[in-house]
Amino acid sequence: MAALLLGPVLRHVGSTDATVWVETSRPCTVKILGRSEPTWSVAGHHYALVMIEGLEPGSTTPYTVHLDDIEVWPAADGAPSVIRTLGDDGRFDLAFGSCRVATTEDEPDDSLGADALVVYAQRMKTQFRESWPDALVLLGDQVYADELSPDILRRVGERHHLDEPPGPQVRDFEEYTWLYAQSWSDPEVRWLLSTVPTSMIFDDHDVHDDWNTSQSWRAEFEASNWWEERIVGALMSYWIYQHLGNLSPDELKSNDLYAKVRGSAGDATAILRAFASDADEEADGGGGVQWSYRRDFGAVRLLVIDSRCGRVLTSERREMVSDPEFGWIEDQTAGDYDHLLVGTSLPWLLPRALHDAESWDERLAFGERGPRLARWAEALRRGADLEHWAAFHDSFDRLARLFGAVARGDRTGPSGTPPATICVLSGDVHHAYAAQARFTFPTDSLVYQLTCSPLHNRVPAVVRAGFRAAWSRTAERSVRALLRLVAPVPRSPVEWDRIAGPTFGNQIATLRLDGRAARVSVERTTGSGASAPHFEVVADLVLSPGGANADTARTKSANRADT
Repeated sequence: MAALLLGPVLRHVGSTDATVWVETSRPCTVKILGRSEPTWSVAGHHYALVMIEGLEPGSTTPYTVHLDDIEVWPAADGAPSVIRTLGDDGRFDLAFGSCRVATTEDEPDDSLGADALVVYAQRMKTQFRESWPDALVLLGDQVYADELSPDILRRVGERHHLDEPPGPQVRDFEEYTWLYAQSWSDPEVRWLLSTVPTSMIFDDHDVHDDWNTSQSWRAEFEASNWWEERIVGALMSYWIYQHLGNLSPDELKSNDLYAKVRGSAGDATAILRAFASDADEEADGGGGVQWSYRRDFGAVRLLVIDSRCGRVLTSERREMVSDPEFGWIEDQTAGDYDHLLVGTSLPWLLPRALHDAESWDERLAFGERGPRLARWAEALRRGADLEHWAAFHDSFDRLARLFGAVARGDRTGPSGTPPATICVLSGDVHHAYAAQARFTFPTDSLVYQLTCSPLHNRVPAVVRAGFRAAWSRTAERSVRALLRLVAPVPRSPVEWDRIAGPTFGNQIATLRLDGRAARVSVERTTGSGASAPHFEVVADLVLSPGGANADTARTKSANRADT
């Protein structure tokens, strides 16, 4: 008899359709709400993505999962899972965050603090469904391939010698499946993922710390005897566990790779291995694969950008996203919508002192002051993780120009009305903050960087101190003056001001949209021991035109408490 190993994970939800992902213990037929889907197999693992169509707009539908006519979900003691389709009332709540180390029995909550995703799920169970978020976006580092729990480390050690490169890290597809099983098996998280539609994108730790930092990084890792199996396993598992569910039913129906995998008579391992190997070639100037995607939630447009695998890192070009994919991104901003949400794991707007340092370092690493300083700058880039959007200056500027065009009204549809807000949603940097962009020309849209991480991880005290200092005007002026002694600091087409943060700890943000109104809150977990974990609000901002910074006093109070 087949068993349900992982899932159900509710991925896409539209007005009348939805997709639900599962992993099973053996080949079987998965049945959800009268729809049947046979599993397909990869390296001895079995998966299905069930497409459900014909639902009522604005409806709430409980569902069960049957494997070969045996009901396996919900668990006997579990809360029911539901599919809530999009309505037309103009309201939409989106939760987001990144960087989540799985909660495990051998590393209890109090070692990292309470898991924000677990606490969020626990709170949802006490609320009316009208208070639940309509969607969740996980912005990278859903699994940590290079920071293993004791249990995963033991299992890896049973297959490999841990004193051989790459050391205590996962090495292939099979071991990646262990990471996903650990991350998604927590009962609270499993229920949350079964009920809240979730979109995902990877960051570096999903593959390897500092993945695709630079050309020299790739040359070093590609020369190793273990990297090929690691990157193939990483991208195979990412396609199965994360990317496939980002696609709508219509996109799935026209996806050639999915058709090949789904239609493979036996095991689709060879198909996905070839795909994953090709996908990794984009950084070296190859054709690559588009991991970026778009989701529309009524009048809210979510555009998620791959800022890791899609990089181009040749000696002639250094781009965060290849030119064809960037052209696709630009095309997706055309039209009429109330809010544009842009998900990218790496923040577009950093503390200005860090932005200038990264942009300046990139210029030196490209040889502007000769080969000796170029080697020094490359060592600094890799040692200090200087590889955010600011370190891809041309791509940063192109994204800024795109946002300026959207905010000015150059990309609108028949209505001629620009969106009320453009919000860039990011994670990675293990703290939360909000910044507002300023252009040199009038705009009708307000443009923000909203960053929230980690969901469940630690931040060393020295890093906290560094980020707090980096946001100060003194640091900005001092760093720029020091950098100019060596080389000019590249100019930016946009300026920005911090309006909330930085705050630290395990955090999750919720963006609440109602028509053209927008508000964001950041909540941090607190409480341990005798006190049950719960949330405290550390930032609460009105973002929509006419309301920006309306809660400045409350936010500043939270920031003082955080420091």
